[in-house]
Amino acid sequence: MFDIWLRRHIDPALNRIGRGIANSGITANQITLAGAVIGIGAAVSIAQQQWITGLALIALNRILDGLDGAVARVAAPTAWGGYLDSLADNVFYIAVPLAFAVASPTNVWPALLLVSSFTLTAVSFLALAAILAGRDMGHAQKSFTYTTGFMEGGETIAAFILMCIFPRHFPMLATIFAGLCIATVGQRLWLARTLLRT
Repeated sequence: MFDIWLRRHIDPALNRIGRGIANSGITANQITLAGAVIGIGAAVSIAQQQWITGLALIALNRILDGLDGAVARVAAPTAWGGYLDSLADNVFYIAVPLAFAVASPTNVWPALLLVSSFTLTAVSFLALAAILAGRDMGHAQKSFTYTTGFMEGGETIAAFILMCIFPRHFPMLATIFAGLCIATVGQRLWLARTLLRT
């Protein structure tokens, strides 16, 4: 919901850093893979109830997720890079809730609910992007069409941060966020109906 506003403020700095990284010879895909490893490290830390370490690794994962795109824009984005980035993002989004489930038995059902809602959100996003790309309705700046919704990357990271700061409240936070994700699926369903019937 606030991703567009957030990117407007952080993209200039990321692009400057990205140009420097690209000039050093480091590729966007290398950054994506490093971010994925760090994201899994965040999940391992959370599973061991090392909340602060998990929070720090979540932040680092998201910084790298922004930097890989900035580096890719210097050398021109590729379809493979976009695919790899999307897969790495979804591994991260699934690993963190599952880590909370491992950390405490009381978190199991809320975590499964959250993972299920993430899965539906991802399917609603990626399926629409694939269909729009097939109809030449995509955006050239990205590997595929981004459709906005109530719950996007920024809101997800905010939720993960709250969960790390208040781990005892994970069941409540996960349930609320899952409900908002389902609302996003409904919002995107309405958008798809509008776009694809014309």
